[in-house]
Amino acid sequence: MNYVSTRGTAPVLDFEAAMLSGLARDGGLYVPETVPQMSAADIRALHGASYEDTAFRVMRPFVGDTFSDDTFGELIEKAYAGFGHGARAPLVQLAPGHFLLELFHGPTLAFKDFAMQLIGQLFEEALTRRGERVTIVGATSGDTGSAAIEAFRGLDAADVFILYPHGRVSEVQRRQMTTPAEANVHAVAIDGHFDDAQARLKDMFNDFAFRDGVRLAGVNSINWARVLAQVVYYFSAAVSLGAPDRAVSFTVPTGNFGDIFAGYIAKRMGLPIDRLVIATNQNDILHRAMSSGDYRTDAVAPSISPSMDIQVSSNFERALFDAYDRDGAAVGQLMDELKSGGGFHVSQGALQALREHFDSGRASEAETSEWIARAHATMGELLCPHSAVGVKVAEDIRDPAVPMVTLATAHPAKFPDAVEAATGVRPALPERMADLFDREERITRAPNDLAALETLIQERIRT
Repeated sequence: MNYVSTRGTAPVLDFEAAMLSGLARDGGLYVPETVPQMSAADIRALHGASYEDTAFRVMRPFVGDTFSDDTFGELIEKAYAGFGHGARAPLVQLAPGHFLLELFHGPTLAFKDFAMQLIGQLFEEALTRRGERVTIVGATSGDTGSAAIEAFRGLDAADVFILYPHGRVSEVQRRQMTTPAEANVHAVAIDGHFDDAQARLKDMFNDFAFRDGVRLAGVNSINWARVLAQVVYYFSAAVSLGAPDRAVSFTVPTGNFGDIFAGYIAKRMGLPIDRLVIATNQNDILHRAMSSGDYRTDAVAPSISPSMDIQVSSNFERALFDAYDRDGAAVGQLMDELKSGGGFHVSQGALQALREHFDSGRASEAETSEWIARAHATMGELLCPHSAVGVKVAEDIRDPAVPMVTLATAHPAKFPDAVEAATGVRPALPERMADLFDREERITRAPNDLAALETLIQERIRT
């Protein structure tokens, strides 16, 4: 299994090299050269399988010979052993034909745990075998950072630096990043918003002297292994609802497009997905792009769903690559226009290709709060603000004849103020995290400046 860059000029890599590289050296994102197929019989055979077994069968064709079957199976078992629900990703019915996929039973109470717990195991295994260490730098709007720190804390093969926008994550998200005491993990609060953190991360990958000097690796959803791990729960949910013998639709609250792109890969593999619905908050660049074809950044407005406060959706580049018939030069030109002019226009043919798979909708701040309250009153569910965005958009769009699954991306206790304001109920953290507010924090403030950030990282990596 080989991987190619969305911009067409970086070297073709195998799974291990693509995973450890993160961002391609031409600035693009790695995608599989071909998408493996699962037949209806293969999918039907997943009925009754454990989440771990489903994960092995879905992901194995993408891994090639990087890991043996036994090793890969063991790493998957380790990755999900700490989840708080035996089903890992259970389904809850909200209304006739509408289901909630609970993705918040991992160690940091967010969907990012599904990918990050696995990628931590894959990195440690591959790097130990190679006798190498890496410096992992990530950017987060809240959940990626805590999931990465939880997955890599204490591991010998990596130093981890997470950049997050100062004052723009919830207190629970911040404390999950700043309270781990292990010497190999660092939470760095930078001035600005998430797009600034993400831009500095990409700048580091494009500074080849720094990248090579610290052996830079990335675990944002620019890393293909992150997307791959998220493909699995689309299969587990759809099979539970009757796939492959009936189609299922999914609504995904998303800012960076990685989670919904995983659904697109599941569909490409043969999973009978009817519609993939992009749900955005008031920072609705993806909805605007799908509606008009004009992808143009605007100011980021802070919201009660901060993990979606994004204007540069990195993984949208992967969808554009397919929409433009895998023309890396065309994608590179669009990304140049985005960097120099703040946006680009999707060609009519490419827009039509995107609309064959994706719908979109948005929820305002008032609508998000309204749906947190409505879901609690009429569906018996406390939703985090991101999940409420998804449920609202799903209810607007869904076809009653096709089961709709909305992804619940985080536990409501990660955003207690917004949930309490809407419902009068303050969601409690699970018992295993009850002392989070008593733990000592380690916070590093840094300017939104590439040179300053690179110096900080160079000074703190272990040798």
